[in-house]
Amino acid sequence: MTDLIATADLCDAHPDQVQIPELTWLHVGRRASFCGPALTLALFEDNSLVRQALEQPGQGRVLVVDGGGSMRRALVGDRLAQRAIEHEWAGVVVYGCIRDRAVIDTLEIGIKCLGTTPRKTEKRGEGRSGVPVTFGGARFETGHWVYADADGVLVAPHALH
Repeated sequence: MTDLIATADLCDAHPDQVQIPELTWLHVGRRASFCGPALTLALFEDNSLVRQALEQPGQGRVLVVDGGGSMRRALVGDRLAQRAIEHEWAGVVVYGCIRDRAVIDTLEIGIKCLGTTPRKTEKRGEGRSGVPVTFGGARFETGHWVYADADGVLVAPHALH
């Protein structure tokens, strides 16, 4: 879903229903805001599951990648961002790094991440899909709703709009 919904307004309207990761996010891509139900991944410096997920129909979902906060390897690059667009993902939240920022900034996608690095990941096929993940003090579960805009990211157990 690509509705323009302000996270600040959602926090004000639903203060007891939202969790906000206490992190400083870098926003990449032309889509200023995005929201949708989450698909969660837990992995570390291996984006094999990210590729697998983004090659499936997104159906307006948000891919939430718990990359352990690693700043050493990029979990999403321009090719995967393009796949996300082609397969109709609403956006991507990466607790870790991305690469190819200049190209991704020209694409109609929204990505929140901790930073950038030019180093690609190793491909070991490791990680878990659909498991609860926690970072920045917020817990994300597959099916929970994720909202992201210029103010940050929040998660709620159900749609808030």
